[in-house]
Amino acid sequence: MEIILFPHPTLRYKSKPIRRVDSGLHEIVREMFRLMYAHRGVGLAANQVNLPIRLFVANEMGNPEEGEELVFINPVISRAKGIEESEEGCLSIPGVNRQVKRNKSIHVNAYSIDGTEINQTVEGFLARIIQHETDHLDGVLFIDRLGDGVLKSLDLELSNLDIDFRSKQRLGGIPSDEDLIREISQWEEKYC
Repeated sequence: MEIILFPHPTLRYKSKPIRRVDSGLHEIVREMFRLMYAHRGVGLAANQVNLPIRLFVANEMGNPEEGEELVFINPVISRAKGIEESEEGCLSIPGVNRQVKRNKSIHVNAYSIDGTEINQTVEGFLARIIQHETDHLDGVLFIDRLGDGVLKSLDLELSNLDIDFRSKQRLGGIPSDEDLIREISQWEEKYC
């Protein structure tokens, strides 16, 4: 398992709800936390590791020794309030950080990996993480929330990521888009 990079097609795929939790999914969650910490992240969505399922992990401290490890399965956000702007980055778009407007407060309904219902109002940094990761599950990247002028300033960085991705595909280091779509179907059959 590895973190996939822009413009990998799974990053634009709207993930399907999870209907089954098994030992394999528990192992996926452990590996996602390991990758998130290794890359100094605070959240990681399943489709960032090429899995088209509605799950993400988070720890707002970004450290396995601090904070709380949270798993959100099939998250639904509602009752959004207020707006604030803060800098965001993304493990799938390395080296790119910009100011993004998000809701200050949200209500999230989801399930943890042990089946416990999460039904709470969240504010601050954790609310931002939940919104960012839920966007991923809907095929939305933080760059999609930037104004045209700001997005234009990222042309070079995004173009370089695209060139690198397509070059790796041509050399066989990354499967073709068609093969990637077939992989998505296999994961959906298993968990959705």
